[in-house]
Formats: sequence, structure tokens, C-alpha cells
Amino acid sequence: MVFSTIHSSQAALSAVAASWCRSALHHGLDPARSLRGERLEAAELQRRLASHGDLLAVAEPVLDRLYAQVGLTGCCVIMADSEGVILQERKSAADAPFFESSGLVSGSNWSEASEGTNGIGTCLVEARPVTIQRHEHFSARNIAVSCMDAPIFDPAGRLAGALDVSSARADHGDGMASLIGALVQDAARHIERDYFCRHYSGRRIVLAAGARGQALLAVDRDGLVVGATRAARLLYHLGNEVDLAPRPLDDLIGGAAGYESSERATLRQALARSGGNVAAAAKLLGIGRATFYRRMERAGLDLSQE
Repeated sequence: MVFSTIHSSQAALSAVAASWCRSALHHGLDPARSLRGERLEAAELQRRLASHGDLLAVAEPVLDRLYAQVGLTGCCVIMADSEGVILQERKSAADAPFFESSGLVSGSNWSEASEGTNGIGTCLVEARPVTIQRHEHFSARNIAVSCMDAPIFDPAGRLAGALDVSSARADHGDGMASLIGALVQDAARHIERDYFCRHYSGRRIVLAAGARGQALLAVDRDGLVVGATRAARLLYHLGNEVDLAPRPLDDLIGGAAGYESSERATLRQALARSGGNVAAAAKLLGIGRATFYRRMERAGLDLSQE
């Protein structure tokens, strides 16, 4: 079925078939291959866990809550990094042998390049929520599970990993998958929000209206936006740069920021609007360059530190 679909017109219409094409034609995988990829050595897994310390700190309580919701239905909860390596999992003692034999254990690589079409790997490639039912997996060795996944983006809007719920139940159909998928997406957005707030713990966090709680902005004491979630970057067309160029919050949300005016804030916002050019900033304020520098000195502003 996999190869017949790959060479048919369906490959251009179905997201699963497109993933099958990537698995076979780009990665050169064989759907009948029974051997699984090797797990990471313990030292390498520990290195990855350490490098994702902030993410895991906010994710762990969310993983626990999600497992409490789905664990008794024959599901395990998995957190993978952006390369598809499983960092943590939650599963019952009764279901553990099944999931371990299926390769759903910490240190295993579930990227598309390694396992073909699967919830974790395909979610990371697509950068969107996906559900891969049992028969939709590329490799025959993976058709015993169904997977519901959602991507997680870091405070700079980059893909950080995937949150996965895998089901061992053969009777979990489309309705159950849809319900679990909604829980996974909600949990992933919760992790993103807490990750962003942890990263910008010293900043004021502003929620953009009408963005389902995901468009968050980090604002400094002078009313300049210094951070934005992926949803906020898309909403306000802020680009993909890791370090945002500071810009006045009022410019983004139409003057509804509610910040008190101050000399320091006025000067910094003028500099932000002029791209750091002092002459242009002074012109915006209707003053001379020398006056702008004197006001900077009184406000304690140092361009070399901004």
C-alpha cells in the first residue's frame, strides 16, 4: 500500500502520503524493515536533558497532568526534542512492556529520517499538530500504535520539540484520537506559555487580544517589546530573528499599552523607532541632536549598553 500510494496521484493530495514519499524517496527507508534504530547512550541522553533544562522544568508538571488525563486509557505521554529524540515519557507499569517493545522509550530517535511517518517525526517536519493512526505509519513495525502530537516552540519562536500521546488501544478510533489530540494541543500551548514566561521572568508579559492566549509579548520597563512568542511574531509580522529589535509596544497594539510616560521611555522609544539613529530620533522628538544627548545623560541612558 505504501509504495502504490507513493507512485500515485494521491501523494500530492494527502499529508500522510507526502510523508510516506519523504520516508521512502528522501530518507531511503524500507517500510518492511523490522530493526529499530539504536538508542542514545546514557551520557548523551543526559547531555540533552541538561541542555533542555528550562523547557523540561516547565514541561514536567504539564506532562504529569496530561498523563493523569489519558494514562488509564492505555496511552503514554512523551516529550521529544526538535530532532525527534525522546527526552521523557509517562506510562503505566502495565503498559510499559508494550511501549518499550515499540521503541517508545527515552533516548530513542523518532524523527522521520529514522522511523518514517510517525506522530513525533511528522509533527516536527510539518511544525503543526498531527495525528498518525496505526495504519498510517510508514514502517510496518509501528502500526500497533496511534499517535497524537503537537509542536512546541521556544521563547524565540523556534521549534523546540514535540508533545506526543501514543495509544496502545486498537479500539481508539477517530473520535478518541480527536479528543486526545485536543488535550495534547492544549498541553503544548501551556508548556509554550510557561516556557516564555520563565525566559522573560523579569519582564512584563502582555497578551494580545483575540489570539487564543498564545500571542505573548515581553515588554521592558520603558515599554519596548523585547520578546515575542511564535504566535505574536506571526500576528505582528515581527520576523524570525532570535533577538528582536526593540520596538515600542504602542506601535504594535495601537496605543493601548497603558504605560506611564517617562523621559527614559520617551528617548528609548524614539531610538527604537529610528533604528538607533540619534539624529533621526531627535528629529522625531522635534529637538536637536545635542539636546537629545543631554536628555540621554540626565536619564542615565548609555547607547553602548542599549
